[in-house]
Amino acid sequence: MKKRDFMDLAWFGLKTIIFKQKKPILGTIILTDYCNLSCKHCAVNNINKRMYSYESILEEMHNFYNEGIRILFFCGGETLLWEDRRRNIKDLIKEAKRIGFYIVNVVTNGTIDLDLPEADVIFLSIDGSRETHNLIRGDTYDIIMKKLDEAKQSNICIYMAINKLNYLEIEAVGRLAKEHPHIHSISFNFHTPYKGTEYLQLCKEEKRESIEKIKKMMGENVPVFNLFSALDVYMENQWQRPCYQCIVSENHKRYICGRCVEDEGLCEECGYLFAAEFSLLFSGNIKIIWEMLRTYLRYV
Repeated sequence: MKKRDFMDLAWFGLKTIIFKQKKPILGTIILTDYCNLSCKHCAVNNINKRMYSYESILEEMHNFYNEGIRILFFCGGETLLWEDRRRNIKDLIKEAKRIGFYIVNVVTNGTIDLDLPEADVIFLSIDGSRETHNLIRGDTYDIIMKKLDEAKQSNICIYMAINKLNYLEIEAVGRLAKEHPHIHSISFNFHTPYKGTEYLQLCKEEKRESIEKIKKMMGENVPVFNLFSALDVYMENQWQRPCYQCIVSENHKRYICGRCVEDEGLCEECGYLFAAEFSLLFSGNIKIIWEMLRTYLRYV
């Protein structure tokens, strides 16, 4: 990240804290709900089976930028499946950079080419060891490992959604992040119980066990992208929500914080650790501010 961009983000944070602004700085654009998988925990794949047009996505990118958003995520469905008249994800990333976004990230299930140095961070879903990951996501673990071995120039962060099926394998996935030469970091979330997936939600004791494992890994130099001081706050479930600094857009429909905001009761069961982190950050929590600076400068 350029020094000037970093200073602009810091100034945004300061204004938000002092003046209690509710302006977004992080925006996510859903490119498609098409997906080549049908994961047990997912409630948003292949509903409408639409690829949104390049013009529509480009228009929203300009809208985001003009509204002050400077951190951009592209998501799906499966993000890397997106294409429109010979344009693909690389074209979108290049255009986002040309528009002026400081950070452009991509979320993927990892079954498609991961050689994507244009992205600042690729968040790659791995949800356990081979057997457990395949139980959740289908027979894809070996495919992902092969794609990882081929991705020599990409900044890859494992993106693990912790649930009832895989919470005992947090440390194993952490070791993979630490030992694989093409993985630079690992980010954890907990399962958010969308309708039909409630059985995957952890109880409080299982969440606490998982939190303690993550904290332990941080002390063992596993490259964890999450913020240490936010973990206990997450367990207390007392942070302010929704997080107004984050928005999601699908086909120009906007959601504050995330798509779960419209489902009654889901905010209270939120599993997204980044939501707690951003909420604490923009409330002026000094520890979180310091840890965010240190973490983002290291991994982005």
